[in-house]
Amino acid sequence: MTSIRPLHLAAELAPGSGRADPGTAGRTVALARLGEAAALDFLTHEDSFAGPGLDALAVLARVAPETRSVGLVPTVTTTHTEPFHVQAAVATLDWVSRGRAGWRVEVSPGGDEARLVGRRPAPPTAELWQEAGEVVEVSRKLWDSWEDDAEIRDVATGRFIDRRKLHHVNFQGATFSVKGPSIVPRPPQGNPVTVVDATRPAARDTAAHHADVALIRASSAEEAAALRAELRQGARAHGRDPGQLRVLLSLVVDFDAYEGGPGALAELIAGWGGGGAVDGFHLVPAVPERDLERFAGETVPRLRERGLFRAGYAGATLRDHLGLVRPVGQYVRVGADV
Repeated sequence: MTSIRPLHLAAELAPGSGRADPGTAGRTVALARLGEAAALDFLTHEDSFAGPGLDALAVLARVAPETRSVGLVPTVTTTHTEPFHVQAAVATLDWVSRGRAGWRVEVSPGGDEARLVGRRPAPPTAELWQEAGEVVEVSRKLWDSWEDDAEIRDVATGRFIDRRKLHHVNFQGATFSVKGPSIVPRPPQGNPVTVVDATRPAARDTAAHHADVALIRASSAEEAAALRAELRQGARAHGRDPGQLRVLLSLVVDFDAYEGGPGALAELIAGWGGGGAVDGFHLVPAVPERDLERFAGETVPRLRERGLFRAGYAGATLRDHLGLVRPVGQYVRVGADV
């Protein structure tokens, strides 16, 4: 008899809200605790350059000490930011959360955002996603630029690090170069989890090449299965193990307008997920306080009754939740030196 494959579940905390108002920190913490009580794999937080306020990384850094297990995945725009600073911020979130961080890679194709920053005109979207892939690549090199045991912390001799275990990355991309090493020790997960929204065709190859988690949208289980197969085939073509790529279907949920409510949603998830069309689901609630609460309190228990979702967290890190291996540092393998 074929065993049921458990699903991965995630949710968005701030759908379409842009940057967060500092006064909403308490609200965000409450929502995060709700998702954690339901044992969701991770929570995303949308972001853009379009509005004032705190960025998603800052918001989830505030949420991290108020939670214990749920993964935290802010949207991080790579177009108008320095790759070195981006990777350091994501690594810091992994440390603050004790191994629960990820980042949802995003680009900024709009001319308004380009003019706001004043760094350069907005290139074509395809070029932005190619650049985003290079940012992911150099981020992983920088996270690996400290070996796991590079820190000595020997008070008697005054030595903090073993310099032999720090490595220059010497990365040259199409639009930037980075020498390294990082200024942050290797994160608890080795590499924080990389999430790419692959709903747009321009982002699909970047997702196949670099993502640990790819988000898709589909109108049928057959369409979802085809997209999952395409992404896994792309991962294989890039020399990756497709078994280390999780494909989640993003669902916009408004329980005030969907016929059947939480029970009907559980049926849909069980049908698509149980049939292997996707590895899990990413809930995008129309009204987080209402829809996330009903999802956590009414839909998730129905999925547990079917054996499709866990009752609690078995591991400590986001990679544990997703069943992803902790990568070995690439400079340990090649024996590079400073």
